[in-house]
Amino acid sequence: MARFPLFGGATDTSRRIAEADSVAVIGLGRFGSSLALELMAGGTEVLGIDADAEIVQALNGELTQVVRADSTKAEVLGQLAVGEFDRVVVAIGTDITASILTCSVLLGMEIPVIWAKAVTEQHAVILEQLGVHHVIRPEAEMGRRVAHLVRGAALDYIEIERGYAIVKTPPPSRLHGIPLGQSGLRKELGVTVAAFKRPGEQWRNADAETVLGPDDVVLVVGPTRKAEGFAQLR
Repeated sequence: MARFPLFGGATDTSRRIAEADSVAVIGLGRFGSSLALELMAGGTEVLGIDADAEIVQALNGELTQVVRADSTKAEVLGQLAVGEFDRVVVAIGTDITASILTCSVLLGMEIPVIWAKAVTEQHAVILEQLGVHHVIRPEAEMGRRVAHLVRGAALDYIEIERGYAIVKTPPPSRLHGIPLGQSGLRKELGVTVAAFKRPGEQWRNADAETVLGPDDVVLVVGPTRKAEGFAQLR
């Protein structure tokens, strides 16, 4: 397994990246590469690390620096100045052992914020027990999100945490033509209209004086069941 960069220059390059608005992403499969490219699109510099030479070559020029390396070795990550990054994402999904060992090494390097992808519930438990700051299960979380969309009339659904969500939906007819402050919405249904969008316009924050129409779309915030219940209203 290679221990030095195939692309992107020497360790000094990694150190320079670490000093900028930057993230190191370890594991450049579908999830990791998508995350890394989205970070780049948002202006964040990215050091990408993967054990697969073909993946590394495919991303050459797409990320600030991309290297082939064994992330389970502390000396390798040290040579790449990973310890100088404030934020590291471990997106390894095909090798649970490598994921766990990599996270263990990063925790030993006292990285301030570590995000890690878990592919099973047991994997997630082990990462949490290690002390990983943020453990995510993209497939499970996406499955829950799609289930909520399939079940209801919501146009989109984001779970902030278990039991609390933001739902994108058309407003029910009972809200058309009256200020939100007079609707009794929060008291009756336990949700809040946080923002609204009219056709051809940008999103705007909603307030007590906001009057909605049949062609508008709203973002409703509240307990998951109540927010979904709101989306079912007509």
